[in-house]
Amino acid sequence: MTVDVRVCFLGDSFVAGVGDPQHLGWAGRLAAHSHTRGQALTGCNLGVRRDTSTDVLARWRAECAPRLPSGCRSGIVLSCGVDDTTLDGPTGRGAPRVAPDVSTANLAALLQQFPTAARSILVVGPPPVDDEEQNERIADLDAAHPGAEGYQVLTALVLPDWQTFSAGLQTYPSRP
Repeated sequence: MTVDVRVCFLGDSFVAGVGDPQHLGWAGRLAAHSHTRGQALTGCNLGVRRDTSTDVLARWRAECAPRLPSGCRSGIVLSCGVDDTTLDGPTGRGAPRVAPDVSTANLAALLQQFPTAARSILVVGPPPVDDEEQNERIADLDAAHPGAEGYQVLTALVLPDWQTFSAGLQTYPSRP
């Protein structure tokens, strides 16, 4: 009997793989890696361009609930924060879209709420972008999207934790 393993990749445009001509991004590459190693899973990419942690907090339950039903081995991979640090305004010189304290509170709220939907959770910190000032704002929390090579680098950075996460999904009991 095949084990029903499902993972929702939740977050922003980096999760969606924007800028990757292969349309895989790091999330698709991680799911493909598991498949090539014989770990069957259904990966649901729920990355939305320009979504902040506030947006993710507002939508996660409605989007994950139908994709992570009871009876499956479920996981959520969360990555957001770059859009939180993006400066608002027509010149890009306004305030960050989400204040740092709100951004961290959103992450805390997500981590408190996720166990109702998933047995396992993996948080992937926001990646650096091609803007040093924004990278400083991103670093305070923990632009330009990478191409296929950049997403491959991100995949390699996340891969060790992904392997532990996905292997655990294969053995954790299904959600009731």
